Amino acid sequence: MPGGAIGLTLTGAAVVTAILAPALTTIDPFALSGPVLGAPSAQHLMGTDALGRDLFSGVVHGTRTSLLVATAVTLLTFVCGTGVGLVAGYRGGLLDDLLMRATELFQVLPRFFLVIVAIALFGPGIDRIVVILGLTSWPVLARVVRGEIIAMRDLAFVRAAEAAGASRMRIVGRELLPNVMPSVVVLLCLLFAQVLLVEASLGFLGLGDPNVLSWGLLAGQAQGFLRVAWWLAFFPGLAIMMTVLGVNLLADALSMPGTRGGARET
Repeated sequence: MPGGAIGLTLTGAAVVTAILAPALTTIDPFALSGPVLGAPSAQHLMGTDALGRDLFSGVVHGTRTSLLVATAVTLLTFVCGTGVGLVAGYRGGLLDDLLMRATELFQVLPRFFLVIVAIALFGPGIDRIVVILGLTSWPVLARVVRGEIIAMRDLAFVRAAEAAGASRMRIVGRELLPNVMPSVVVLLCLLFAQVLLVEASLGFLGLGDPNVLSWGLLAGQAQGFLRVAWWLAFFPGLAIMMTVLGVNLLADALSMPGTRGGARET
């Protein structure tokens, strides 16, 4: 699929850039290596900022921070959301009711506001952003997983495993989890793109860690120079846009009929 191929290419380019950041640029992103507000040139491909720092190095190294935050939040969401959904859907009863009430509680928490409050109370830090976004992003995933488990738990292959004496842990891990993974992967891809935008928004507002470069921080630093140095906002914004577009196209391709497996019958 063209969309899927484009999404995979854009996402892969961002991942490769994050992994190979030190090899892609030899200039320290914090070093004063050029003229103040220098336009893009052969020496500085994306120009320099108000302090004379190389913007290309900043964007490349900022890729690591932005993708690290999005990846960590996605992993935390996967563990919490999938775990709650599997247990609630398979066990049912009172435990299901309790877990769903807890899910509703977390679902109504304002993520962005909580991050701002945490930064105001404890100071800026990537770890705070990851924890709060991760602990408030899992309810939708939990509900989707629970719904699919409820639809599958009475199917023949699950009953056959129960009749064969398989433990609940084995049934959940070997029979149910693989069948919900297609939906989980699609939702996590969409969440990954959302977290990139949230992290960029926090950095743009000056609520990110000032000691760590990220795309949002670079875009935020460009606010006062939009009329005289267009490149300061353009290149970090372009990086955000292309990566989010790539992840969304990849999620769309994965959600298309024929790319997802259904529950297996026996």
